[in-house]
Amino acid sequence: MIPATFEYEKVTTVDEAIAALSNDDTKILAGGHSLIPALKLRLSRPGKLVDIGGITALKDIKEEDGEIVIGAAATHADIMYHNLIRTHLPFFTEGASTIGDIQVRNYGTIGGSIAHADPSADWPALILAADATIEVQGSSGRRGIKATEFFTGLFSTALQPNEIITAVRIPLPADGTKGTYQKFAQPASRYALVGCAVVRFADGKTNIAFTGVGENAFRDTGAEQALSGKPINDENLTAALDAALQNVDVLGDHYASVPYRRHLAKVFLRKALLEVK
Repeated sequence: MIPATFEYEKVTTVDEAIAALSNDDTKILAGGHSLIPALKLRLSRPGKLVDIGGITALKDIKEEDGEIVIGAAATHADIMYHNLIRTHLPFFTEGASTIGDIQVRNYGTIGGSIAHADPSADWPALILAADATIEVQGSSGRRGIKATEFFTGLFSTALQPNEIITAVRIPLPADGTKGTYQKFAQPASRYALVGCAVVRFADGKTNIAFTGVGENAFRDTGAEQALSGKPINDENLTAALDAALQNVDVLGDHYASVPYRRHLAKVFLRKALLEVK
């Protein structure tokens, strides 16, 4: 299908991108793997696209002030193959490797994925489990949004209309921290029918995040409270599984009914917890 007519502007700085967003009828184009299909189906009909792919500062991956900083325009492949990520956040490497296919990984960006907030996308669960902060910039300046406060609903986030994501900041994990991402993928799209990210810290604190289960990715605080600070043994594992998905409106669709998706979520939570035991 053919998108509706739109204007196109390529920018080279964040300030130029923010200035271009003064018009509410403008969309940011990064990798394009979420936006382009929506344009073709005319589900999105912006009057203007602002291409931020030329902003090199948004592609950096570095360690800074005790945090791993991933630029919003870093591709899934950039993250997957970066030595800093492999060393300190190997579960990010694991997660990135499950996204789409090689073409998607080479062009899709972490910032684009998070901003789009697809309920079955992989990065939201990963950054939630990692206690990440989303760094954004707009006409009023910069601010950080905790990942736990960023995803607000179906394809919706805490981003303001004139803001763009500039980076994802993850606290440098302490020695002894373990993480994993376990996913049941839709075989064609590779989106998560269920995805579960777990980070187990050296002190026993346990972060558990799901994607593909509800209207947006979320931390499962009930399962966390049942397990954090306790050994992962049969008794505590059962308690965590029983506490999981309480008060969660599980999605049902033609891929997975509500009971089946709920069952899958607990199966993959169990797999993830055994992986970080």
